Amino acid sequence: MLRSELIARLAEENPTLKAREVERIVDVIFDEIAAALERGDRVELRGFGAFSVRKRLRARVPAMFCAQG
Repeated sequence: MLRSELIARLAEENPTLKAREVERIVDVIFDEIAAALERGDRVELRGFGAFSVRKRLRARVPAMFCAQG
């Protein structure tokens, strides 16, 4: 589902809200999720899933691919 499809669906299911209001609500929700992940927090949406950011070790380049001077 695209962001625009989500907004359209929510606006359709909530006729008392204007499409611009629904768009703002979706933006705030996504911004808060992104901010929480940037802080290193875990985000849990019950019945949907949990999200967190993991730090990965930097991949090492094999010696045969290193530039030789």
